[in-house]
Amino acid sequence: MRIVCIGGGPAGLYFALLMKRNHPEHSITVVERNRPYDTFGWGVVFSDATMVAMRKWDPESAAEIQDAFNHWDDIELVFKRTRQRTTGHGFVGIGRKKLLNILQNRCEALGVELRFETEVNGDEDFPDADLVIASDGFNSKIRNKYADIFEPDLVKRPNRFVWLGTNKLFDAFTFDFRKTEHGWFQAHIYKFDDKTSTFIVETTERAYQAHGLDAMSQDESIRFCERLFADTLGGAPLMSNARHVQGSAWLNFSRLICGKWSHFNGHSHVVLMGDAAHTAHFAIGSGTKLALEDAIELTRQFNEHGHERDAIPAVLDDYEAIRRVDVARIQNAARNAMEWFEVVGERYADQLPPEQFMYSMLTRSQRISHENLRLRDPRWLEGYERWFAAQAGVPAREGERPLPPMLTPFTIRGVTLKNRIVMSPMAMYSARDGMIDDFHLVHLGSRAMGGAALVFAEMTCVSPDARITPGCLGLWNDAQAEGWKRLADFVHTSTDAKLGIQIGHAGRKGATRLAWEGIDEPLTEGAWPLLSASSLPYLPHSAVPRAMDRADMDRVLADFTAATRRAAEAGVDWLELHCAHGYLLSSFLSPLTNRREDEYGGSHENRARYPLEVFRAVRGAWPQDRPISVRLSAHDWAKGGNTPDDAAIFATMFKDAGADMIDCSSGQVWKQEKPVYGRLFQTPFSDKIRNEVGIPTIAVGAISEADHANSIISAGRADLCAIARPHLADPAWTLHEAARIGIRSLAWPRQYSSAKRQFETNLERAAAQ
Repeated sequence: MRIVCIGGGPAGLYFALLMKRNHPEHSITVVERNRPYDTFGWGVVFSDATMVAMRKWDPESAAEIQDAFNHWDDIELVFKRTRQRTTGHGFVGIGRKKLLNILQNRCEALGVELRFETEVNGDEDFPDADLVIASDGFNSKIRNKYADIFEPDLVKRPNRFVWLGTNKLFDAFTFDFRKTEHGWFQAHIYKFDDKTSTFIVETTERAYQAHGLDAMSQDESIRFCERLFADTLGGAPLMSNARHVQGSAWLNFSRLICGKWSHFNGHSHVVLMGDAAHTAHFAIGSGTKLALEDAIELTRQFNEHGHERDAIPAVLDDYEAIRRVDVARIQNAARNAMEWFEVVGERYADQLPPEQFMYSMLTRSQRISHENLRLRDPRWLEGYERWFAAQAGVPAREGERPLPPMLTPFTIRGVTLKNRIVMSPMAMYSARDGMIDDFHLVHLGSRAMGGAALVFAEMTCVSPDARITPGCLGLWNDAQAEGWKRLADFVHTSTDAKLGIQIGHAGRKGATRLAWEGIDEPLTEGAWPLLSASSLPYLPHSAVPRAMDRADMDRVLADFTAATRRAAEAGVDWLELHCAHGYLLSSFLSPLTNRREDEYGGSHENRARYPLEVFRAVRGAWPQDRPISVRLSAHDWAKGGNTPDDAAIFATMFKDAGADMIDCSSGQVWKQEKPVYGRLFQTPFSDKIRNEVGIPTIAVGAISEADHANSIISAGRADLCAIARPHLADPAWTLHEAARIGIRSLAWPRQYSSAKRQFETNLERAAAQ
């Protein structure tokens, strides 16, 4: 085949040499606009795992690259006049120029034709090519020419950064954070050869503008950075190799992904590779890694399908399908890391102590978890766990293993939870006339015995017409209150857990069938009239609710207040007000469901007016020594709906009204929602509200193991973790997860002590196999 690689970066060069090495009969040309052995940029970083693949595919170039690598395991943080260091992280760095020189030499040795100082207008310059590799970088002419086919999705990020270098050598990947009068700056620093270190400086647009960096020359900008990071530089100067760039050379990162990666132009197949197809933020240093892995995968597909022209369509289809998944995974991690740096000043740097800030930084991508840190650096993690346990009031004795963060106590008002695990409210649809019966006693009592510190019953409705289904719990009469007292007495006498109640009103989502008879489907008989902020049905065929008037509001407010008093008298420890998931109070908060034109609609203040009226009434009726949390939908996942920024505004309002905690959920407000699921996908909402609003939070959603909970609590992304479905599958989830991570000090119910010994023994046997 005749193959042309447009762009002589890592992607084009590495693909050229791999294909030529595998099939020398191919005619392969790499066309590059710059001079031979000339390149811009400082060092590049990728992981040890990338080197494993490179050694497999071309041992010769891999050996030379490895010889030129600077390998380090340590990460050092400079922050608030402290220095912290951890090891075991396995990075490799190499100068970009050195890497390209090695690949260029290898291409020449294999017989690849290299054309330098050659401008390419587009793929039509090579009509005889069977395959054109568009590896011409982020500003790809080829991609831009076929934008309607490749469908590039480009997002410009808000932070500014400048890519500099220094001759001071650093023996760890160093992060240095400095506060100025206009905000925080951070430096990402790593050595890439025996003379030079990369030194990337990043800040917000606001700080960039406030310091006048937009008006500075490159030299002035460099002098500014030298003064700011003088302690770390120790007198060493900073250098730029971007003199070809006009102005101060500060850039905005742009995230790129394409809807399609290949195209047949009538005579040649064209495929995107490297930065022409996708970008990944330097916060996890994966741009070069992605480019090299693109080259490896495309080569592998030719080996699978054959090296004839007829195989190209199938090769390109499979290449894109496989790489799209891998790139999405890296981009998600890079996005998490990138967003962490974008909000570090407003969310973490001023709020977190240095120890917790370090943990948060290490786990910013969410690819590194608590137990992964233990594998990397067990000594550092145990030291952090000791610090966290001491902060929680349970310091470990010398030689004793500290409690992991999820098992440390948490106190709010007059209630102390023995650990940070909460059983989420989960609808059981099993009540008759709203009454707690033996099912609920067994269901909730067994979970209270299973180690969770706080056990919530399902949303408990404040009136008969507040129910979601005929099977929902209620607290609108004294008989129901007696059932709650029975449950509270059992929990308090037979366990050391606390009992929580979540009170709410279904609003427009009421009068529906039991879940297993058709979730959200309206009752065919026995339905009751519905209320909501506006007259909008939940489903097109749902009953249309009445928009509440003042009389409705007064009656419902009185119902909430009466239920609160009954819960307090029954001995419930914790109350949560349900303002999420499209139920009545949530319907006021979301602009999707609140179309009112009176003082209860429109602005944030107006939409929150009635939910806050209810909250204040509930807070006044609830004992002052007992906590109240508020559950919010922090994201409506629908165009025109609430976003996390809106949720932070509402959280601030509830905080000011006396809320003790925000339970951060999302969705279920608008039936046409399009949630973006993923690992711990709702935790960022809790993180934002906790650290920007300054109120304790509960994280929910896809938290299913101790490693998740410990990571969230340790990093300060939440104060409590609510576990839902795993608690349905395993009433003793907390006890079992503690045992799985080697905690033997946790007490089980004394009646189950023999099971504790057997369970721990079985885990030890399994680990030894």
